Amino acid sequence: MHPIRLTAALAALALTAGVAGTLAGTAAAADRATAHHLSPVRGGALEARLSPAQHKALISSAQQKTAETARSLGLGAKEKLVVRDVVKDADGTLHTRYERTYAGLPVLGGDLVVHTPPASVAKGTVSTTFNSKRTVKVASTTATFAKSAAETKALKTAKALDAKQPAADSARKVIWAGDGTPKLAWETVVSGLQDDGTPSRLHVITDATTGKELYRYQAIETGVGRTHYSGQVSLTTTQSGSAYTLTDGVRGGHKTYNLNHATSGTGTLFSQTSDTWGDGTNSTAATAGADAAYGAQETWDFYKDTFGRSGIKNDGKAAYSRVHYGNAYANAYWDDSCFCMTYGDGTGNNDPLTSLDVAGHEMSHGVTSNTAGLNYSGESGGLNEATSDIFGTGVEFYANNSTDVGDYLIGEKVDIRGDGSPLRYMDKPSKDGSSADSWYSGVGNLDVHYSSGPANHMFYLLSEGSGTKTINGVTYNSPTSDGVAVAGIGRDAALKIWYKALTSYMTSSTNYTGARTAALNAASALYGTNSAEYAGVGNAFAGINVGSHINPPSSGVTVTSPGNQSSAVGTAVSLQVQASSSNSGALTYSATGLPAGLSINSSTGLISGTPTTAGTYSATVTVKDATGATGTAAFTWTVSTSGGGCSSTQLLANPGFESGNTGWTNSGVINNDTREPAHGGSYTAWLNGWGSAHTDTLSQTVTIPAGCKATLTFYLHIDTAESGSTVYDKLTVTAGSKTLATYSNANAASGYSQKSFDLSSLAGQTVTLKFTGVEDAYLATDFVVDDTALTTG
Repeated sequence: MHPIRLTAALAALALTAGVAGTLAGTAAAADRATAHHLSPVRGGALEARLSPAQHKALISSAQQKTAETARSLGLGAKEKLVVRDVVKDADGTLHTRYERTYAGLPVLGGDLVVHTPPASVAKGTVSTTFNSKRTVKVASTTATFAKSAAETKALKTAKALDAKQPAADSARKVIWAGDGTPKLAWETVVSGLQDDGTPSRLHVITDATTGKELYRYQAIETGVGRTHYSGQVSLTTTQSGSAYTLTDGVRGGHKTYNLNHATSGTGTLFSQTSDTWGDGTNSTAATAGADAAYGAQETWDFYKDTFGRSGIKNDGKAAYSRVHYGNAYANAYWDDSCFCMTYGDGTGNNDPLTSLDVAGHEMSHGVTSNTAGLNYSGESGGLNEATSDIFGTGVEFYANNSTDVGDYLIGEKVDIRGDGSPLRYMDKPSKDGSSADSWYSGVGNLDVHYSSGPANHMFYLLSEGSGTKTINGVTYNSPTSDGVAVAGIGRDAALKIWYKALTSYMTSSTNYTGARTAALNAASALYGTNSAEYAGVGNAFAGINVGSHINPPSSGVTVTSPGNQSSAVGTAVSLQVQASSSNSGALTYSATGLPAGLSINSSTGLISGTPTTAGTYSATVTVKDATGATGTAAFTWTVSTSGGGCSSTQLLANPGFESGNTGWTNSGVINNDTREPAHGGSYTAWLNGWGSAHTDTLSQTVTIPAGCKATLTFYLHIDTAESGSTVYDKLTVTAGSKTLATYSNANAASGYSQKSFDLSSLAGQTVTLKFTGVEDAYLATDFVVDDTALTTG
């Protein structure tokens, strides 16, 4: 396998839909490992890392017990269970997903999940998430409405939707239990083309007694938009003799094919003698191939590194991608039947729809289809669409591409409306003119791309909280339905909770109320019912009019003090003031006593400008919310003469940790444990090594004199129980809002190595130096820091 560098045109685009959730039930909170730095045994409720063979064995074991399980659930004599998947948490809890049959007929909407705690937990705590019906029963399995009539009716439905070349497969007899009273029905799949040229697989469910249409859904998930470029990226390819192919052997063997404007088959696998793919222009076929391969690898890595999921089906096998589909096809889609992504070239064949937005969103439809299977209609359809927006956003932040930075805007590079606006907004979905901000009784009647709005809004609130804030250069202002402010728990925790809810608690017809229950169950399993994360879920859903608040925030406006500031005459500064309110609506910022030359943005709270006069200033920032409530923060701002004049000084307090916690704010990481010897002296800062999901922090706030050259150094030792080069555990080093470096288990090595960073650009500012270690729920990684220094000169 060959990691390469290439210039690739990468598309960002709008995205659409999938197939197949409601639920009830609870899950036992996971046991957690408590022995710090001692054991590689995993703890927490994230999924256990299983090999394909182990996963297959779990499914086989569950299948052998289906009759016993059916009896224990009180199912009828004609009902049987078929195992669809088994998820195993790190603490041993099993979540077994079943489909049902009745008298040998498939039961659509009969899926359920059985949650079985590990043997160490008392018996009798098994719980079940049913779709909609605990038991299924129909008066007769003999149809009175003919099969051929159902096929004809389905064809008429497809034609009414402007389908091209429709052809109905032979209808199959099923039991429809998706809503209402279970009914004997015919399921007909009509193939052909949708009105924009997208392949069609329209499922039409017809009552086998009355001939009434009961339900329909489209099984092809599509996206619409125009591309943009994401620049030079790294790909993994495969060499065979003198040729290279776009085959990613590291990620399940993902292959990228060139359809060359065909509409069927796989076309030709991209192959060439050079290992540089594309030239950044749309006129070179390999550019779109490189984009698609990049999107696929980033999506694979996001799911692997974030959730421990190995591929869309979690079986270690990759999907494949096809580019240059059709002629002027302005779309892209995921298709379960081929287990593949397909990309068109856009209007006039000028803009291939290959991007991180497409890959992250559309391939997440595959994950949804292979887990909860959320029906692509009604409220469950909105949740399906939102799930792809949520994880597509996660992929974009994960990729950390400097050309397409992470944000909470969907299709922001597409310009589908021609006015530069995104396709969807997660902070306030109604800004697109069609999406709902909050749940109401008729939200399920909207198109799924608009009924997804409340779930997208909930995810933003859960991640970032309400009110005004700027993230990666984008300003958001997210309200709540009840006017009560919501505090975010962070995007990483929000993603883990939604993934856990999807894979362990949702079923095919989950609605918004059921999604709240699923997310609370997930937060309980991951963090406990007394956690900020659990309360955050309840508060975020209350913010979209689903359920009530859990420990709502206190009233009033809170302004976070930025601390005392230092800068120099003639040196530009930028300081973001952080504030929150218990009431929704915009915040207004003002300030008094700022140094001459500086001002505050009344909408964003950003203080900027260039100081013109030396001196010490007493500044006060005042923030007012929509109700008139205010909060303040006071601090001093020292402005020195331009140039400053610097002497050689070490600025950090207790740089070698020999005085214990003196000078440092930390999560209990400073110690003299001899199992990790110090670089110098006896004490170190030992982050992580728990062998369970855990975050450790170490920080110190320091003022760097204006006009000085400043250098940060420290010694770092990393050891790990992980194997291979896949990143699982990370240590991030930041100075204020600036990320200096990220290290991981893949950087493990014997002994210490010195790290050095130039912080001269921060001269004149008060910044917080911070080490943040984040460990996943599996094998342990130790990040040991010692002998730090911040030297001026």
